[in-house]
Amino acid sequence: MKRITTAALLLPALALLALAEPALAQGGKELVDNPYGLGALWAQGDAVAKGTLSILVLFSAGSWYVLATKLVQSLRLGREARDARSQLLRADSLAAGAKQLKAGGTFRFIADTGLAAEAQYTGTLAGNVDRNEWINASLQQAVDDVQATQQNGLAFLATVGATAPFIGLFGTVWGIYHALTAIGLSGQASIDKVAGPVGESLIMTAIGLAVAVPAVLGYNWLVRRNKVTLDAARRFGADVHRVLLGAKLLAPLQAPASTASGSGQPAQRAA
Repeated sequence: MKRITTAALLLPALALLALAEPALAQGGKELVDNPYGLGALWAQGDAVAKGTLSILVLFSAGSWYVLATKLVQSLRLGREARDARSQLLRADSLAAGAKQLKAGGTFRFIADTGLAAEAQYTGTLAGNVDRNEWINASLQQAVDDVQATQQNGLAFLATVGATAPFIGLFGTVWGIYHALTAIGLSGQASIDKVAGPVGESLIMTAIGLAVAVPAVLGYNWLVRRNKVTLDAARRFGADVHRVLLGAKLLAPLQAPASTASGSGQPAQRAA
């Protein structure tokens, strides 16, 4: 996980450094400085331009960090979800099955919450609250805690996806403003007076879009992955609930086919 996180932090920085490298001369024989590239933008830009670029770099690094950590977390929870129910099926009791789950894992937390709720249901509490409602409320709270943990970082991705294009657009407007200022001071609209600021403004637009697009795509992907994981956690919580109420945990039934022999008609039950 540390390697993936480090790579996520270095990726945007390396991409920006690549843009800042001097351009190859035609024919590839010597290197020439690009007066209109990202390096020139940073060297010649004022505090506003540098601040805008710094915000975009921080947004990009933060987005890739969130995506990398959430990817590792999602893969880990997927493995836990596949093993959790099978381990409960093989165990002699819920307590024994919970001990076989990964310590500190999401599904171990849900199972331990159910066992703790069962142990707490004594005395005055047992007389005032229905046992089924007490266990259900405890497990629902555990699932809600899992959902809150899964949603960490999504607000940042949504913020980056929504604001990065406009921050880049602000850099564009600022660059065009400097282009018009240079034209006014020089008294002539020569290409050397206009190309630099306009090129810088276009770079800002491109960086803003490059930061926003991965954040939006990652946000949508994580929302879908979190829904799948949360559904698995809810199903596991329901299994724990049934076992605590005295039911025997059985293997899941296969979903019935919606059509019979591909004819488009509903499948008929066997007599």
